[in-house]
Amino acid sequence: MIIQVDPEYPLRKDIKYAVNILSRGGVIAYPTDTIYGIGCDLMNKDAIEKIYRIKKLPKYKQLSFICHDIKQVSEYAQVSNAVYKIMKQLTPGPFTFILNASKSVPKIMMNKRREVGIRIADNAICSALIEELGNPIINTSASFDKDEEDEEEYLCNPEHIHDKFGNNLDLVIDGGLAYFDPSTIIDMTKDYPEIIRQGKGDASSIL
Repeated sequence: MIIQVDPEYPLRKDIKYAVNILSRGGVIAYPTDTIYGIGCDLMNKDAIEKIYRIKKLPKYKQLSFICHDIKQVSEYAQVSNAVYKIMKQLTPGPFTFILNASKSVPKIMMNKRREVGIRIADNAICSALIEELGNPIINTSASFDKDEEDEEEYLCNPEHIHDKFGNNLDLVIDGGLAYFDPSTIIDMTKDYPEIIRQGKGDASSIL
């Protein structure tokens, strides 16, 4: 199923409909401030395992998740004063922060070093979903096999995402086309921030 949602002013009924699916262990595709993501409720282990199957990901491949704000991030990761200042400056925005996880993070989401990737996306639909759900949502790109033709186009078009994944997804939220531009990944677990992947976000102000 696919529903169109206003990307700037999402209707409450549309958000509640999607959150009802997430609350029942559903997996959805949704827009962010970068590319479309596939996600579920962070606290639903079965739904997370379903995402691994849908994406055909090995279990060592770590998934990230999106929080509503820094306050929620602090529930799932260690946020020092230095980290807080940087996140305050860069969020909401197209950045994924590698942080040391707290005990609230499900084990399936952590690597051996107990680190997690967390985002605060600058997208009204994404933000409304998390606020209504009350939990962060998993975020992995709605991508395809590497040899898939026009992969970038599929990443940007919710109609193509719907056609490709079919019944594997419980819902696709159409919030319009999105450019293929992944987030910038910043490792915040060291004494200084380190850019692991340069993407859409400009982090030059913190380096």
